[in-house]
Amino acid sequence: MWFDGAVSDEGRQRDREQRWRLQGETEAVVATAAAFVLGGGAGLVVLGGDPRPLTGPGSLAMPVAVIAGVVAASAFVVSTLRHHRGETAPMPRWQATISNLSAIALTVVFAALTAMGVLLAAEVLSSGLRGLELAAVGGGMLAGVASAAGGRFAYGAGIGLRTSDLAGILFGFLVIGTMFAMATAADPRWWQHNFSTLGGGGAWAFNGTLVVAGLLVATVGAYIGRDLHRLLGDARIGRIGAVVALWAITGAALSAVGILPLDRLPVPHGVAAISTLVLFSAAAAATAAAVPDAPRALVITTVGLLVLVVVAVVLCLGAGLFGVTALEAMVVGLGLVWMTTLVRVLAILAPAASRPSARPMLRVR
Repeated sequence: MWFDGAVSDEGRQRDREQRWRLQGETEAVVATAAAFVLGGGAGLVVLGGDPRPLTGPGSLAMPVAVIAGVVAASAFVVSTLRHHRGETAPMPRWQATISNLSAIALTVVFAALTAMGVLLAAEVLSSGLRGLELAAVGGGMLAGVASAAGGRFAYGAGIGLRTSDLAGILFGFLVIGTMFAMATAADPRWWQHNFSTLGGGGAWAFNGTLVVAGLLVATVGAYIGRDLHRLLGDARIGRIGAVVALWAITGAALSAVGILPLDRLPVPHGVAAISTLVLFSAAAAATAAAVPDAPRALVITTVGLLVLVVVAVVLCLGAGLFGVTALEAMVVGLGLVWMTTLVRVLAILAPAASRPSARPMLRVR
């Protein structure tokens, strides 16, 4: 009967998907073990000599963070090449270039995310394990564990990374980087001013976080453009290109906030910070307008975001109920909530299959 045939086809599809997921999980386990061995071996070589503390001058934290970051980046590259080799072959050069640049940017992001996570974990552990010092073997084990965690996460991302995953990575990276900057801030009263104060005095943690976050925002924009193209096709390539360009410029402005520290270049820093907010709003509006039929979830989130931002600004600058630092945290948090809703809506609407463009040149006539 036709019904039996339909059920059989659905069953075979489920079986194929299950086998694919189990194969990916098996590969991730192997990648975790390989990352542990590589990280642990590198740690034994690099951390030889006298025992070292977790943090501070001559500590374990920075070498272990670098080792884990390199291993995580390598795991992402291996996974991407294994699972997506040849995916750009049917694409025109411009589309393949965007895809390849996104992969390169994500390699940098996974290295930075892993390294920053190790540094933050070391700061937390050092506060509870005062006086702990580790020699080469202990440091190598620590490097192996950190590399295994970062390598597994990065390898899994290389198998199948969605736009919604990138939004979560952006949120997590901003939180980890900002918390590490807080833990190592030279001025304990930085919060009385604004978040940019964390980047003063040559503090690289917060500034570096903003630079990498800007790169990640631009990459999220490229993935948003990919999903929109899968949904709308070449007929709307002009609008999609404008959306991707706006996100790329927004990411560049955010990186400029980190490149131009407040204490040394206050005016350019302020211009970059304001430009980031304006460009983010423009990119958000252009993206929302490009999504067809305005899904209710996205409309409610967009309206709610605008109302809450206005209320927060009035309560901060008008009534003085809280400081600028709290206002910045609220605006960034609300913006990330909106972005999360957007990419989840696109994940529901856009097909999962790759869609090569039929246009040999990225040109709007």
